[in-house]
Amino acid sequence: MSARRTAVVITATLLAMLALFAAKANTRTRDAATSVVIVTKGQVVTATGPQVVLTHGIVQVQVTVTDGRLIDVTALQLPHDNPHSWNDSTAAAAVLRTEALAAQGANINVVSGATYTSRGYARSLQAALDAIHSVKN
Repeated sequence: MSARRTAVVITATLLAMLALFAAKANTRTRDAATSVVIVTKGQVVTATGPQVVLTHGIVQVQVTVTDGRLIDVTALQLPHDNPHSWNDSTAAAAVLRTEALAAQGANINVVSGATYTSRGYARSLQAALDAIHSVKN
């Protein structure tokens, strides 16, 4: 390959990468589905939060509330578009679950290295809790 052709290929590749980075930088999280599914069995209420679409995948949580107390949070979906995203998301989900149970809500800290996952987790969690609250009132 000639030096000129190599320069053109490298320039085109760099421009494509810059365009991709710019597109990802401007991507905002959005809800794929705003519906929340609620199942009630006696005093136990389970709500599945909406899917929150992120740059690297989807976050969705399910909460279980008994007698008004948050007793469990399960991550149903986590970003997994690459091994790095999956590893960071699964590690963050364990920390976020612990914080949510301690806080009894979605007022949780962002996990370093998993900022988008943390925010999506909190959004899905809050939507599920809001839906449970609205059904009880």
